[in-house]
Amino acid sequence: MTSLLSGLGAGLALIVAIGAQNAFVLRQGLHREHVGLVVAICALSDVVLVAVGVVGLGRLVESVPWFVDAARWGGAAFLAGYAVLALRRAATASGESLEVEGDPRAESGGRLAVRTRPSTARVGLTALALTWLNPHVYLDTVVLLGSVAASHGDARGWFALGAMTGSVVWFAALGFGARHLGRWLREPRAWRLLDGAIGCVMLVLAAGLVLR
Repeated sequence: MTSLLSGLGAGLALIVAIGAQNAFVLRQGLHREHVGLVVAICALSDVVLVAVGVVGLGRLVESVPWFVDAARWGGAAFLAGYAVLALRRAATASGESLEVEGDPRAESGGRLAVRTRPSTARVGLTALALTWLNPHVYLDTVVLLGSVAASHGDARGWFALGAMTGSVVWFAALGFGARHLGRWLREPRAWRLLDGAIGCVMLVLAAGLVLR
């Protein structure tokens, strides 16, 4: 259970960040266009990437025993550094905001604006590109989560399940809950609060790795 919760916390802490992928998911949710497709692509892609990281680095651990300690200390250092950056953003007066297109209603009179609905193929390819062509996804999802999972030994499968669950929950909430979250997530203060929470989670995970 501890490994499952650690994976859930790590997965959410890494994925809940301002970026093109989250902006795209939120935008599609606001316009209610191909939301299920976008959520499925982003969530399933993360599931595959987490599995690759855990399985690939798990085999490396079996052949290189000292890798566990290296991964543990390296992962703790990375998480601590990530936490410091997140807490620094949270403490900054001028917080960031997630810039997306707003509700598909015209500003005047609240009447529905006429928009051209993008094709399913176009939306799907965009979601795939924003996921698989982003170099940071390989560092965060494959390398970092894989390294942290390796430190959990035989329970790394539970850690991976937690991280996968975090991805699915986040993308589903962001896409299908966009009409309720959109206005809130545009506020810099909201992202400062998220950064503060992310920083705290990262510090707890880093401490857990050091004390293991």
